[in-house]
Amino acid sequence: MTKAKYYYDYKTLSYKQIKLSLKQKIFRIGFFIGTSFLLGFLMLTLFLNFVDSPKEKQLKRELENMIIQYSLLNERMNQVASVLEEIQDRDDDIYRVIFEAEPISSNIREAGFGGVNRYKDLEGFNNSELIIKTAEMVDKISKQLYIQSISFDEVIKLAKNKADMLESIPAIQPVSNTDLKRVASGYGYRIHPIYKTRKMHAGMDFSAPIGTPIYSTGKGKVVKVVSKTRGYGKYVVIDHGYGYETLYAHMNDFNVHQGKNVKRGDVIGWVGNSGTSTSPHLHYEVLKNGSKINPINFFYNDLSPEEYERMIEISSQYNQTFD
Repeated sequence: MTKAKYYYDYKTLSYKQIKLSLKQKIFRIGFFIGTSFLLGFLMLTLFLNFVDSPKEKQLKRELENMIIQYSLLNERMNQVASVLEEIQDRDDDIYRVIFEAEPISSNIREAGFGGVNRYKDLEGFNNSELIIKTAEMVDKISKQLYIQSISFDEVIKLAKNKADMLESIPAIQPVSNTDLKRVASGYGYRIHPIYKTRKMHAGMDFSAPIGTPIYSTGKGKVVKVVSKTRGYGKYVVIDHGYGYETLYAHMNDFNVHQGKNVKRGDVIGWVGNSGTSTSPHLHYEVLKNGSKINPINFFYNDLSPEEYERMIEISSQYNQTFD
């Protein structure tokens, strides 16, 4: 029961009971409810903004753990990228060099992803930058691994064909030359025998009597058998595959026809003096991907290291050619 409240009336010099009107009672009740509601609202606002619920605390811990895991994942992917880069270098500088294959262009290995924004769905979040960076790295490594896988498939195929390649690449002298006395002129600038001017000599000359056998220096297919009165005269071109061709000029006669398959050491014809030639000899050329290169690098199969050094010394002499 609510206690009665009194006030002192100075006029009557007596205490009188305080009686509230209905309006005052309604006002007080409304004020109390409004004040309570306001305080409750302020407390709730402060609680929601500055005090985490157990569920929010758990979600924050999970978010922090996710950020840590993403950071660790990025570090591990950087390690993977470093290992992959080493594998790519070994592939280009060792494996593909061994099998004489062109290295894969860095433009292909490092190519990005064109077209629309692949990571648009990951934008607009607090940690979007970290997540997008991780996604980009995963995609980049995935593509490089795919390209490297294709490269290894090619290297495996090349390895399986290595025996055939070794049989095909020119590797012996085109005429019998055990004493090395038949090397008349080497690759490089020499004096032309007719014009007496300094001219590029794109092959090697082997002096030998007419009728000396000429050997195919590697397995291949005869693609040209030509007879001319000038220039190379009677000559043969053999395609060895793998970008290699050999040319045998100034022959006396042929022992092959166009389209014939030959092995290393097969007699393809005989030394002559045909075409623009000043004496009986064989002019021999090696071509790689259409460019003439020094044949001295392709006599390793039938020369000892000492003989090879001697061959280099003889072929390097600045003298007059026979054609």
